[in-house]
Amino acid sequence: MSKVLKSLLLTALLGVTGLISGCGDLTVLNPKGPVAKGQSDLIIYSIIFMLVIVLTIFVLFTIMLVKYRERKDISNYEPDMHGSRKLEIFWTLIPVAIVIALAIPTVKTIYAGEEAPKVTSHKDPIVIYATSADWKWIFSYPDESIETVNYVNLPTDRPVLFKLTSADTMTSFWVPQLGGQKYAMSGMTMNLYLQADEVGTYKGRNANFNGEGFADQRFDVVAQSEKDFKKWAKETKANSPVITQDTYDRLLIPGSSKKKTYSGTHLAFVDVAADPEYVFYAYKRFGYEMTNPHNPNTKSTISDKPMLPVRPVTVTNPQFERHDMKPQIIKNGEGYHEDKHREDEMKKMEDDIQTNEFNKKESDDAGN
Repeated sequence: MSKVLKSLLLTALLGVTGLISGCGDLTVLNPKGPVAKGQSDLIIYSIIFMLVIVLTIFVLFTIMLVKYRERKDISNYEPDMHGSRKLEIFWTLIPVAIVIALAIPTVKTIYAGEEAPKVTSHKDPIVIYATSADWKWIFSYPDESIETVNYVNLPTDRPVLFKLTSADTMTSFWVPQLGGQKYAMSGMTMNLYLQADEVGTYKGRNANFNGEGFADQRFDVVAQSEKDFKKWAKETKANSPVITQDTYDRLLIPGSSKKKTYSGTHLAFVDVAADPEYVFYAYKRFGYEMTNPHNPNTKSTISDKPMLPVRPVTVTNPQFERHDMKPQIIKNGEGYHEDKHREDEMKKMEDDIQTNEFNKKESDDAGN
């Protein structure tokens, strides 16, 4: 066996060993819901497709090395040969076909994720607001009038509409076994459909780095039967302390948090998307000042009690004025109603950001 072949085999063995040892918990490829299943199938399809391409290239490369290696007999050597229209068209069409073969299923999967899973599209989704705050997740159930911190319960075999937003830094909401990630941004509300088919506890996290507490911004997703979920929601609403504006403002102070449960939601007194500056007022209420995390000598003291009155409903998001939108306050017991919750306006805001229209308007206004 030649030294080159031995080196190739050793490299392949080490590569496979590294891959296996590093993939002991590939939750992305262990889906527990239809959304994650579609994305997992797409990943596997892409990997197999690309492996076929790589294998083909290596086979052709080996053929070239053997067939056109240097030899004594060069009677068939044609140094003046140039161009081949058929070959040029052929190897131009190959990458085009590859892109099409990968793009079509990718686009289909992406657009399918923007709607409730087809298998349960006949069921009304449960709506849960997921608000990110350094470094914790706050989950609000407008229909059930309950709120949780760093864990979320949901029923199986029923679509779940997560409405993502952030009180401060941009984060990314991700539950690998239930579906792909989506960004939660200040001043926006993004929709993400997920569904769990099996009872169990799944790990979720923030997948976008946002400072020193990033590693701790995790949460548990507890999937339970419809009956158990309704029982949990009823008992939680009856037995948990009521969340007040003081309690919510204190939660916004940067830092990790244990799992917490409340009756009522913060949606009854603040619209984070309409008032992205709310978090800074919450800081002032408790005397918190942002400091340099790299300087161990700087410390911020936090008051046990609020030093300022509660903030009234306010609009500080310039896009709300542009789209003639009003703050969305969901009183406890009112529930979620799609026709009253700015779906069209939020879509316009999202389109403006993607096309950079809002930044253009801001620049024009500044110029005038």
